[in-house]
Amino acid sequence: MSFLDRDAIIAPVTFNRWLIPPAALAIHLSIGQAYAFSVFKSPLAEHFDVGEVATGWIFSLAIAMLGISASLFGTWVEKVGPRKSMVAAGTCWVLGFFAATFGIWTDQLWLVYFGYGFIGGIGLGIGYISPVSTLMKWFPDRPGLATGLAIMGFGGGALIASPLSNDLMSLFSDDPDSLTPGMPATFLALAIIYLVIIALGAFVIRLPHPDWTPKGYTKPAAPARAIQSSGHVSVNNAMKTPQFWLLWIVLFTNVTAGIGILESASPMIQNSFAITAVAAGGFVGLLSLFNMGGRFIWSTVSDYIGRKNTYIMYLGLGAVLYLILASLGSNSLALFVISALIILSFYGGGFATIPAYLKDLFGTYQVGAIHGRLLTAWAAAGVAGPLIVNSVVESQESAGNSGFDLYRLSLFIMVGVLIVGFIANLLVKKVNERFYEDPEVVEAKLQADRAAAKASQATKSADDAAKAGSIHTAAASLLALIVIVALAYGVIQTGTTATGLFTG
Repeated sequence: MSFLDRDAIIAPVTFNRWLIPPAALAIHLSIGQAYAFSVFKSPLAEHFDVGEVATGWIFSLAIAMLGISASLFGTWVEKVGPRKSMVAAGTCWVLGFFAATFGIWTDQLWLVYFGYGFIGGIGLGIGYISPVSTLMKWFPDRPGLATGLAIMGFGGGALIASPLSNDLMSLFSDDPDSLTPGMPATFLALAIIYLVIIALGAFVIRLPHPDWTPKGYTKPAAPARAIQSSGHVSVNNAMKTPQFWLLWIVLFTNVTAGIGILESASPMIQNSFAITAVAAGGFVGLLSLFNMGGRFIWSTVSDYIGRKNTYIMYLGLGAVLYLILASLGSNSLALFVISALIILSFYGGGFATIPAYLKDLFGTYQVGAIHGRLLTAWAAAGVAGPLIVNSVVESQESAGNSGFDLYRLSLFIMVGVLIVGFIANLLVKKVNERFYEDPEVVEAKLQADRAAAKASQATKSADDAAKAGSIHTAAASLLALIVIVALAYGVIQTGTTATGLFTG
């Protein structure tokens, strides 16, 4: 049995589930750096002497590859388990940074596209879905909380990476008036940092034993909600249901609306209110904080009010906020910031709630693979959102407009996009039982896990098992400390730089 195999990471029945969230957070905080890409847009544009759309396409390509790779490799991730898939994801993510670094050093923009966008994007997709279904299995009593824990790290990645990238570019730059010369060394440093953190996360991750249950938890005899299925649906059957495609539209619209702001956050607020680049970095950090917080808070709330009602809030109230932002946002920096922060909390919450929504509709049998297929909506939105905003910006510049007027039309477009998603969510109903997987097939998978866990335990003495448990606990504790310190750094730096939004 290989160290990376799925069978090698099935935990004992007595395992403490709270050792697992740090592993999920580790990889998501690392690949969540993608949300800080807007910090690099201006330096990249200056270095390669290109425009807004050219640098924006790097981010769009990475998000497109995220959705494509998640869809293509989702079934593989379910088959091989989270450790092997996290190693594969980390390898692609780090190699992508190395390739992008070489591209900047050699003035080859296509290498930045290929490295960060293509190779790194594949790592994004595999790494994004790797821990999500695993954490839901550890928290059957609170699936919304579980997905919030897993996915809030992706939203919080920029909370750390945004100020860290600015600090590193400043440190490595030989020009006190420009961050651009420090970009290559910054990309290289980030690659090494993420390599270490993802490797630790892959070591710590575990799957629950088939006979494990949370203390005091009893599986409900009947579904708790009207749309919740009593059976399990395979990934192939899920794609034959109208529910899958309605959720595809829901995710696409929610992501398109949020990503349009997120990808252009730094230049948007600088052009609209003439604030400094450092203060704009603080705004990006605040967006990340609300993006991350929304993933945990709103997905946890969905455990109590239901997924469908939660998306009614995301899409309905989101449309109202976009309308306010487009109509009145230019009149007040405070109104602009507050509206954008709430929108981004809904955007983040949408990502964290969708896996639990899928679990309600399709069960846990192949929910990770189904989640991967659904993320093609993110890939499409990753192209559509930035393309809408950047294209509108360039057309408005050509028309002689400036400031907030560069973005106003795209914000009105997002209102319509969210209304479409709102209607799609209202149409979601319970999955027809004819799509359910044969219960014997589902049980056979559980029996295979039981046999693997028994075989693994049979090869270890009591002393070896105790030693392995101690090492694992120490590694998980170290990883938790790293995560806490990194998040504290991000919050402090964000709070410090964000004051520049209102003090100049």
